Amino acid sequence: MQQIEHTGSYYAATANGAPARPALSGDIETDICIVGAGFTGIVTGLTLAELGYKVVVLEGARVGWGASGRNGGQIINGFSREIDYIEKTVGREGALALASLALEGGNVIRENAKKYNIDCGLKHGSVLTAYTERQMKDIAETIELWKPLGRDGIDLLDKADVRDHVGTDKYIGGWLDHNGGHIHPLNLVLGEAAAAEAAGARIYEQTRVTRVDHHLDTPVVHTESGSVTARYVVLAGNAYLGKTVKELYPKILPASTQIIVTEPLSDSMAKDILPTDMCVEDANYVLDYFRLTADKRLLFGGGTVYGGEDVEDVEKALRPNMERLFPATKDVKVEFGWQGNIALTWSRLPHVGRLGKGTYFAHGYSGHGVTSSHMMGRLVGAAVHGDASLFDVFAGMPARSFPGGQMLSVPLSTIGCWWYSMRDKLGV
Repeated sequence: MQQIEHTGSYYAATANGAPARPALSGDIETDICIVGAGFTGIVTGLTLAELGYKVVVLEGARVGWGASGRNGGQIINGFSREIDYIEKTVGREGALALASLALEGGNVIRENAKKYNIDCGLKHGSVLTAYTERQMKDIAETIELWKPLGRDGIDLLDKADVRDHVGTDKYIGGWLDHNGGHIHPLNLVLGEAAAAEAAGARIYEQTRVTRVDHHLDTPVVHTESGSVTARYVVLAGNAYLGKTVKELYPKILPASTQIIVTEPLSDSMAKDILPTDMCVEDANYVLDYFRLTADKRLLFGGGTVYGGEDVEDVEKALRPNMERLFPATKDVKVEFGWQGNIALTWSRLPHVGRLGKGTYFAHGYSGHGVTSSHMMGRLVGAAVHGDASLFDVFAGMPARSFPGGQMLSVPLSTIGCWWYSMRDKLGV
């Protein structure tokens, strides 16, 4: 069997040491079988292993191989839709329940990093930036919507304020979220996986799942080299679950995003670009996001390709935007470039629920995966253990299939992306 290794990312090149785990061989039984060793699967496994369950995690490649080990590393709180839309979807009581979780994912990250002594370069604070007056109006309205729901720690920034955090004059303002931050995501998930194993979980790598018999009273997960019979199954493959579970495939749309990382910057250039060392994303529909790494490289990401297709040249796709914001980077060498898939839902809210009696799923974080996956790992663990109150709020949200399946959803989503990008440029 061909061994699948991590993509050639900055994260893979600077990852903390981790063992190569064996593939599953043969048929086994357990309490919990989790499909996918990213943030959702590993945090769920860690939660349940510490509660005393026998946990098996199956991963088709390496721990953190997918979005969890390739993303921008930004701790962005909340959800991909605003709280007023959520209230219209699940009602006031449901919205209050979800609002109470707005900071949960970031809190879990910080708790895990501290509790398990994970060296993941954790830094604090995030900045959302605006190009237009329309974006500033939306940002200010969002702050006001969240205030009565108990989410605080956000400061509105004018042009001078945002210039204190980001070394460009392109933005007219934004906000500062004191509860945000950034991390080395691959090192975080590797540390969480080690903690799960220390609690008794078994992780099998290079073990691709081929079928899940979730309709049985006791679910069975089939792989290329064996099977797992479990009391409960958790599907946490996100964009990389593919067609393995036919009921879930129409509900999510893979979309690729790209990242480049420069050579280490001089101290003065790093200070000029990001004086307060916070992570940044803009308010455009197709956004740019960037931050400094622990060794003072500029990590710059963006772009969206619906359907999850790779772009031909990652540096060529991203470098113009980086240089437009920071002209001093024109002569800076880009040393890493990679891409990977996130999973979008039609509503841009997570797709969460159950199949059969004992199979749970959680995916479709739509660009907020670093925090949402940590929150959901805790909620799935709680639901399996007997408290599904918050899990069921998410599970109760309607989940539309993409119209026309993925064949038509890709061009339709591309047209929609073009439309909203034009609105961003026009400021309407």
